[in-house]
Amino acid sequence: MKQVYRSRVAQVLGWVWVVFATVMAVDLVLRFNGAPSLIAAAVLGVLTAMIVVTSLRPATVLTEDGVLVRNPFRDTFVPWASVAGVKVSHAIQIDADGQTVRCWTPQSSARERVSALRRSEPGRPTSTRGSRGMPITPKATSAEQAAVDAMAGRTHADYVADQLTERAEQARRKAALTEGSDAGEAQPVRTTWSALAGAVCLAAAVLVVVAVVAS
Repeated sequence: MKQVYRSRVAQVLGWVWVVFATVMAVDLVLRFNGAPSLIAAAVLGVLTAMIVVTSLRPATVLTEDGVLVRNPFRDTFVPWASVAGVKVSHAIQIDADGQTVRCWTPQSSARERVSALRRSEPGRPTSTRGSRGMPITPKATSAEQAAVDAMAGRTHADYVADQLTERAEQARRKAALTEGSDAGEAQPVRTTWSALAGAVCLAAAVLVVVAVVAS
């Protein structure tokens, strides 16, 4: 089963910018007036390339064979059998084959962690009002309280790290059951440059060169 994790905020802001940049690009074409339009197009192109590379492209993708870490400029594929450990600081870090792979997204900020801790505090008002307008705080069931305790102080990055650890353990158990059978040769950790990131950065660079020459 394929699971894709990204920063929701970055995705929303990124696509808002793409829509804005598209409208501005059409306007520049319709009202083209030489060098000033080319300079504006270059600035727009550079900003759009930055947004695409840092907000829209990054993702942590869990597949059947391993985890694909899409960072701004590079992709790193880590087979489940190579995952030695997963931890979360500011970013998710995967230890594999003697190296540490850092995930660009999702990240865990100090502010997000503090907010998660506050949400899990017992007795926080999730209250309704009674017939006399007095606040009534419903008592949590044992199952609800257990869920709150389990998620206390946990962020989206912590949840994704748990999924990575669980999938890696499942893969190791499966490999142990099929040990001795023809399971094929283990895949190594692979890191490649992103063609998309290279293409958008090249397009932005071309716009900058054209603007400099025209001015």
